[in-house]
Amino acid sequence: MPTALSLLDLAPISAGQTARDSFEASVALAQAAERSGYQRVWYAEHHNMPVIASSATSVVIGYVAAHTESIRLGAGGIMLPNHSPLVIAEQFGTLETLFPGRIDLGLGRAPGSDQVTMRALRRDHLSADTFPQDVVELQGYLAGKSVIPGVQAVPRAGQPVPLYILGSSLFGAQLAARSGLPYAFASHFAPDALHQAVRVYRETFTPSEQLAEPYVIAGVNVVAAESHDEAVAQMTSAYRARTRAFISRGGVGRNYTDAEIDAFLASSGGQNLASMTRYTAVGTPEEVRDYLEGFAAESHADELITAHHAQSVQDRVRSVELTGAAMAAVASR
Repeated sequence: MPTALSLLDLAPISAGQTARDSFEASVALAQAAERSGYQRVWYAEHHNMPVIASSATSVVIGYVAAHTESIRLGAGGIMLPNHSPLVIAEQFGTLETLFPGRIDLGLGRAPGSDQVTMRALRRDHLSADTFPQDVVELQGYLAGKSVIPGVQAVPRAGQPVPLYILGSSLFGAQLAARSGLPYAFASHFAPDALHQAVRVYRETFTPSEQLAEPYVIAGVNVVAAESHDEAVAQMTSAYRARTRAFISRGGVGRNYTDAEIDAFLASSGGQNLASMTRYTAVGTPEEVRDYLEGFAAESHADELITAHHAQSVQDRVRSVELTGAAMAAVASR
């Protein structure tokens, strides 16, 4: 069966652009994904990062949903320990009510920020410990079966918003399997435990009302262009910019020269950062297709969620289109 294809929009704010520019780019990417046959577009919750615009994730989802027609949209993910389950149930119940049959809710337990920002979010440093219980509480609200007597989420949509467990370790795999939920692995930036986590998830999966069989989504980076050299050039530029952002969280690091960034990536410390994007498909549509087919088979993924990293919006949109067309050709064989 052909592997489903989806899009992870990192909502970057590029140098010289505004957050509003980023939101308009997200609309353009989602529209491109919609016409190119992608299953869904997800946005991730990050805080205090000047180069990422998706901190108010549910608001971004609603804005993009209003400018698209059919593609599924969701969080990949909401960092649940940052919030009360009731608030998230209300937000996503509202989204599902407004855009029925189109909303997903992926859940993670990381802070999506640094320790200082975590405290500013009013998050208790032990809140991640109750993540499994918070997932159960959230499920109850969304299904109209609250585990908190006398409390319900309003509005509650006609059908529950499907939940996904996100992770990059065995913890998420085990929780997703025990809960009978789909599992999305963040292999686009944390590749090390991919194969072990997927194996544990599949071997220990328990069916639920939402899901009868295990379902795995694996993240992978993509830069597709008309020529191989053009794709490599776009990838090099994008990963240099990414390294600058990591070094300084979007601040002083922007002044580092390309030569300094390349030297850092070649150093022992930089190699750890470079290895985070181990799973990257780069090249022509045919080269990207071959890589994605191989990656899906190797990772035993039912669906690939692709993060397109070209610096310009036009190049990201084109990468989305070229990849979608190449993978659609596989499905029609």
